[in-house]
Amino acid sequence: MLCRQRLRRCSTPAMHRVMGLDIGDRRIGVAVSDPTQTLASPLKVIVRRDDESSVLEIVALLQQYAVGRLVIGLPYLLDGSVGEQARKVIEFTDKIKGQTSVEVVMQDERLTSVTADYMLREAGKKRNRLRKEIDAAAATVILQSYIDEIDADGRISQESPPSL
Repeated sequence: MLCRQRLRRCSTPAMHRVMGLDIGDRRIGVAVSDPTQTLASPLKVIVRRDDESSVLEIVALLQQYAVGRLVIGLPYLLDGSVGEQARKVIEFTDKIKGQTSVEVVMQDERLTSVTADYMLREAGKKRNRLRKEIDAAAATVILQSYIDEIDADGRISQESPPSL
């Protein structure tokens, strides 16, 4: 297990995008960066029917968008510990890793859904549309946070999740 890993923006092949996922029990929000890895945009929401079909859909998106790195939100508890939902995300992430050679990194996602909800409300989204868009918006917040951390000094310190 890697405890600390230094990642550089240039370590993702040129012209490859970065994809972000917000993995929930019922839905998976998906966001993708532009090829210069500067701006994250919401892509879609995958409705989870079963893990196999969800993983296959993610792998197809990785190929379709020429993704060089996958950023997955890890929902730590507010005290920083790994709870039940984080364990589920780690299990699902392992299934994705088994189907792709794309580099996968975990990003702390505490309160991203709250941030996404606030941003959508500020943008004037109606309450009935919020539920449909919140997951992709949360994935966008996760991915943009990751991109911004890289942007700050050209690298990011990323801690691997504990093995369970």
